[in-house]
Amino acid sequence: MTPPKEWAAGVPAVTHALEYSLDQTSPRRTALTLLTMNQVDGIDCPGCAWPDPAPGQRHKNEYCENGAKHINDEATTRRVTPEFFRRHTVAELGQRSDEWLNQQGRLTEPMVKRPGAEHYEPISWHDALRLLADELNSLDSPDEAAFYTSGRVSNEAAFLLQLFARALGTNNLPDCSNLCHESSGSALHETLGIGKGTVTLLDLEHADLVLVVGQNPGTNHPRQLSALEQTKLNGGRIIAVNPLPEAGLLRFKNPQKPRGVVGRGVQIADRLLQIRLGGDLALFRALNRLLLEAEDAAPGTVLDQEFIDASTVGFEEFSQHVRATEWSQVLADTGLTREEIEAVRDEVLSSDRVIVCWAMGLTQHRHAVPTIREIVNFLMLRGNLGKAGAGACPVRGHSNVQGDRTMGIWEKMPEGFFDSLQQEFGFEPPRHHGLDSVNAIRAMHERRVKVFMGVAGNFVRAAPDSNFTEEALRRCRLTAHVSTKLNRSHVVCGDTALILPTLGRTEHDIQATGEQFVTVENSMSEVHTSRGRLEPASRLLLSEVAILSRLARQTIGSRHDIPWETFEADYGTIRDRISRVVPGFHDFNARVVRPGGIPLPNPVNEGVFATPVGKAVFTRNAGEAPRAPEGHLVLQTLRSHDQWNTVPYTSNDRYRGIHGTRRVVMVNPEDLAELGLAERDRVDVVSVWPDDVERRAADYELVSYPTPRGCAAAYYPETNVLVPLDNVDAISNEPASKSIIVRLEPVAAPGQAPPPG
Repeated sequence: MTPPKEWAAGVPAVTHALEYSLDQTSPRRTALTLLTMNQVDGIDCPGCAWPDPAPGQRHKNEYCENGAKHINDEATTRRVTPEFFRRHTVAELGQRSDEWLNQQGRLTEPMVKRPGAEHYEPISWHDALRLLADELNSLDSPDEAAFYTSGRVSNEAAFLLQLFARALGTNNLPDCSNLCHESSGSALHETLGIGKGTVTLLDLEHADLVLVVGQNPGTNHPRQLSALEQTKLNGGRIIAVNPLPEAGLLRFKNPQKPRGVVGRGVQIADRLLQIRLGGDLALFRALNRLLLEAEDAAPGTVLDQEFIDASTVGFEEFSQHVRATEWSQVLADTGLTREEIEAVRDEVLSSDRVIVCWAMGLTQHRHAVPTIREIVNFLMLRGNLGKAGAGACPVRGHSNVQGDRTMGIWEKMPEGFFDSLQQEFGFEPPRHHGLDSVNAIRAMHERRVKVFMGVAGNFVRAAPDSNFTEEALRRCRLTAHVSTKLNRSHVVCGDTALILPTLGRTEHDIQATGEQFVTVENSMSEVHTSRGRLEPASRLLLSEVAILSRLARQTIGSRHDIPWETFEADYGTIRDRISRVVPGFHDFNARVVRPGGIPLPNPVNEGVFATPVGKAVFTRNAGEAPRAPEGHLVLQTLRSHDQWNTVPYTSNDRYRGIHGTRRVVMVNPEDLAELGLAERDRVDVVSVWPDDVERRAADYELVSYPTPRGCAAAYYPETNVLVPLDNVDAISNEPASKSIIVRLEPVAAPGQAPPPG
């Protein structure tokens, strides 16, 4: 343990990035990846979805520490060969850590685990895809299959996957957005008519006030710190609302500028509101009540009445509801003082342009959708939508998760999309809703889904209720994973299991018509190209597009007039079809190759709200922060700094001062004393849920940490075992991984007797 850091980035970030990169690959390959990453005609960072500055304004090192680690983690020269699988049984690999599995290197050829076998063995591409196709064609219904994607998938591959699934006859298209930002999409669709944010990078830089809520940009979206730095330099102010005092919310030392190397850098948050877990709804309801009362005191000076009258509905009902907000409830839910909240109101009243950014600290609660709807209410009161420097900014954590959804990876796409698909390809797509991630797990567990195919990602470790999820996968007849590296999902096998190794985003993609590029969409609805620069890790690798095209040919054949072979040979032909199916993608091939790519239209910024009533909708939102009974705590899962999504690169979290282990629980020192525990005590963490299942994370070490009273934190994916499958937002069905009621059970140290009781 060392004291938590009070600033992020600086020279240590550069050092750690290079150390990890050079441990994975050569100096030449490191230079090639880093100097082309996030550049025009370069490699799009496979990490987060933060947007790039405009062409001509990008730094030659337009990446962050974690992006550098991630791209060279993919570019590693380590290889997983058939010999590796001969040495290790599946059971043995199942005992290894996530870090160890990832560090073995790149997968090199297709592998199969036959029913009853202890090892994976090599299989040809033809036989692997034939095996998967035969299993799909033997199902009693296409809805007995589920196709999962993560944000690593390109737009072209995502479009082909949804086309294949729907041509097969199912809308079972769970994706990682179901697990991270489904609540954002649900709330924004309902209130604004679009499931995406409304701001650009320039808006963020020129806002008067930015609220960063439930988000740790220093670890999860480090390049956002550069934009927030510019906000401050342009005179804007920033308020951080977060349970933990994260280093990136305090001060930023930009390693690309002298003040970030030898100076103190830039203070990011002018205020830090250390809120209790799940208290954000109460905070914004209180702010909205205060704004209404300020308008009462000075009519015509606070609210944007013109915007409210012309562009919204539901204001009176909302106003009546929010005026009934009880301060006692607000203070109990937030853990803040009334003075702290009123100080935020004063900041809002002095700001003409306000942006609210948020991430999974808001979306992974049982009342996540009401919370985000209340943020929309907050923005609408003063007309902070559809104008420069203002708006809603959900920050996506995976490089193309937003693009996957745009391409049709959603279990309940709107009717207009199906109509366009039918018109373009001449078949009737299924119209009934499919399964999202949580319902797909339940369906596999009940054997209603018999084939699971994951395209990128690590579904087993991303999903909640780990033991239940693993048992669900093991009940499948076949599981198949399209992957670049080994992960836990490969050792949780159905009766038959396939590993289908694919090209990474860093690698040249050569098809019959020549070298190909792919496209992605960032968090601010900009679509641009990505071109690999490295030689493939193995001559046996296929691209995601090639795998899906060949699988479709073997599964569907000539049942529909879809030119799968042409799609594989020339990705431009896929983009031609996208341009006629997906709104905003006209002249896709011609426009996307221009520097900066394509900014997709955002109706909100044109004053258009595609809701059923044609206007933005004020809502009435109820919900309380999670309350732990006496002797219990509310736990949130979170990333360490040296981690990308489900993959820990090391066992260190240097910003929080934790080194050499991930099995820790961060608890307020006053809570430790009240529970009769002490720092370094070892405990089992047991989640409490109204069913008969014991969910236990065994043998964790307690860390005294400045969390809000009654709240605790621990790293995922290890603590996903504690998240009940039914612990979800009632509207979005997104797992509430930030709202877990737990108790801490002391365990005996080696050589000691068990504690009394």
